Formats: sequence, C-alpha cells, structure tokens
Amino acid sequence: MNQLQKGLLFAVIQVALVSSLGAKLLWDRQTSPRGWAATRGYDPNLAIRGRYVNISLLVKADTVFLQAPGGGPFLRSGSENVDLAVENGRIVAMRASRSTGLSVSGPQLRDGEILATLSPPVVYFLPEHAADPLRSLPAGTLFLEVTIPAKGPPRPIRFGTRVGSEIVPLATE
Repeated sequence: MNQLQKGLLFAVIQVALVSSLGAKLLWDRQTSPRGWAATRGYDPNLAIRGRYVNISLLVKADTVFLQAPGGGPFLRSGSENVDLAVENGRIVAMRASRSTGLSVSGPQLRDGEILATLSPPVVYFLPEHAADPLRSLPAGTLFLEVTIPAKGPPRPIRFGTRVGSEIVPLATE
C-alpha cells in the first residue's frame, strides 16, 4: 500500500467517524423528548473563546424544592440530584435516586413556578454572523429548546422568546 492509498484510507475512516457521530446526534434529536427551558447567561471568563455562549438553564423544579404553606421560604434548598422530563413542552426536574450527573440549585419563585438552575450549563454555538441573543433580549424572556438524551446533559437546539403564554422560536439568520 503506497502513501496515497494510506492517506485515502485514513480520510475515509475519519469521514465515517464524524458521520456516525452526526447520525447519532440526529437520531437522538428525532427520538428523545424535547422541551423549552428559561435561560440565564453564564460567562466562564475563558481566555480562549469561540462563537459560543454558556447558558444556565432554569428548569421547573416544583417537585424538588417545596415552598412552605402561605408562600413562605423554601422547605428545602441546596443542590439536588435530578432527572429531566418534559411536561407541556417545558423541561421539568424530578428528584433522582441515582447519580445522573445533573443537579439543580438556587430555587427561585418566578411567575408562580419554582425554577432552579441546572448544572452543568449547556454550550450553544452561534452562527458566524448571528448576534448573541443573551445580550440583545431582556433577562428572563429568552428560552432554549433542548433535547433530553437518555444519558448526559441536555443538547441545545434553538432559541425562542415568550409571546403571550407560548414560546415562539427566534428567526435564524
């Protein structure tokens, strides 16, 4: 086998590996549940950055953090190990009995819902000429649609904003 044949074989193997990863991600997007979560910008202060934003997701955590009767303080605080599910198109955290690598903390009451910050944050890669939506929209109005794979953190799909009571995807540029 000469050098050209070795190079072509190596290129074919690389294309097959990348294609298989792409196919797996597309399969997960089609078969896994997806829903919307409120966002909060998060900047890790890295010296080397690309065109991406780190985003903390605020997920509904009514069953994880209970509020005292009469709207008092939260009965439970701290960090809780969770599983994620989708209810009515929104991401919901549920207490998990096993380690999932996902946790929520910092419960807050917003619009009658208990929202908590999901860890780890997700990374969203921006198109080359797109504006950073976290800087252009008021805080609390930006949502991120995510896929919830069987294992691992949520995978971001697209941004949306609340219009009335529904979430409308932002136009892609």
